[in-house]
Amino acid sequence: MTADDVRRTILGVWRIEQPRLITSLSRMLRDVPLAEDLTQETLIAALEHWPIDGVPEKPGAWLMATAKRRALDHLRHVSMRSQKHGMLAHDLAREQETMPDFDSALDDDIGDELLRLIFTACHPRLSREARAALALRMICGLTTEEIARAFLQSETAIAQRIVRAKRTLSSSGLAYETPCREELSERLASVLEVVYLIFNEGYTAATGDEWLRPQLCNDALRMGRVLAAIAPQEPEAHGLLALMEFNASRMAARTDAAGEPILLMDQNRARWDRLQIRRGRLALARTRELGGGGGFYALQAMIAGCHAEAEAPEATDWARIATLYGDLAALVQSPVIELNRAVAIGMAEGPQAALAIVEALADEPLLKCYHLLPSVRGDLLQKLSRFDEARAAFESAAALAGNARERELLLRRAAHAAKAARDP
Repeated sequence: MTADDVRRTILGVWRIEQPRLITSLSRMLRDVPLAEDLTQETLIAALEHWPIDGVPEKPGAWLMATAKRRALDHLRHVSMRSQKHGMLAHDLAREQETMPDFDSALDDDIGDELLRLIFTACHPRLSREARAALALRMICGLTTEEIARAFLQSETAIAQRIVRAKRTLSSSGLAYETPCREELSERLASVLEVVYLIFNEGYTAATGDEWLRPQLCNDALRMGRVLAAIAPQEPEAHGLLALMEFNASRMAARTDAAGEPILLMDQNRARWDRLQIRRGRLALARTRELGGGGGFYALQAMIAGCHAEAEAPEATDWARIATLYGDLAALVQSPVIELNRAVAIGMAEGPQAALAIVEALADEPLLKCYHLLPSVRGDLLQKLSRFDEARAAFESAAALAGNARERELLLRRAAHAAKAARDP
């Protein structure tokens, strides 16, 4: 195994294990920022040792054992300021003595514990934007670049937001805790947003070599189901769950055997998961029963439901989807929603009608580096047989795309447009 192979292995294992490590250390130390710092030190240790010693047989267990040892060292060498710290050090030392050498079973309750950490990070003392960014970076393991793309902001701005949030969380002494019942509602909206963004990153990865990150989607779905159970009267919890169930039903059809993306209109709908579609319907029905049919997640779930109910691409009710995007745009002012509405209008009324909307978004600051703006524009231009312009748009989109699979797809579309221009 080459040095590059080892590094890729380390980063791959790290993506999977980071939330588990932070969860375990946070539970022991009662300090989420400290747990995150020690977890980062564990990554550095792996980068130092694995290229020399080789990848451990159980890399996740190696990381967990190393992280716990570092936590113990910290408690041993930092001046103890309270009996609480002394008790924690004693408990952790006893656990360390009894822990088998890398063979201990890792925590099985990652779903509940991960959700507890997200609730902790979404403390009302932090701003709404800081809550989501902190949870996504520190707890869910997304990179600053991935979070910046999710919020359509610069990496610098997101990094500063995370640093300020960590400082507030640490200096305030906020505990690793599950909020009591009365505190759930004031944190729930932010928690829902975090779960939503986790699912979105898994569904279409902003960066990396793979278009999908199924583990993130599965984590988000699991947490969404827990949230719907602990907040049964909250319509948006059910709306988010419905949205994720509908979208997840298409996962198996979204890539081919080689991992290449398959766009919605080209997917084999026989591969869509009918059970998940049924779950989506039930969750959406519950949202409506609770009077939340006009909520942010509920409206998106209705859009996803329109796709799920269409047995063939031509059966899609694009006019209904365009109307729902209009309702969503009235609820939340967002150029991304307007871009999606343009796509639906293009399907319902023709590409020329949609192109006018897309051209009006060209100077929108939030979309300056958003690769889907030139991608949508290229698609519309191609349908209008303006192939040279379509090629240029697809090439612009490819230059902005952070995901390798998506970049390759856009470059192939650019090549097809160029060929069509040469051979009308």
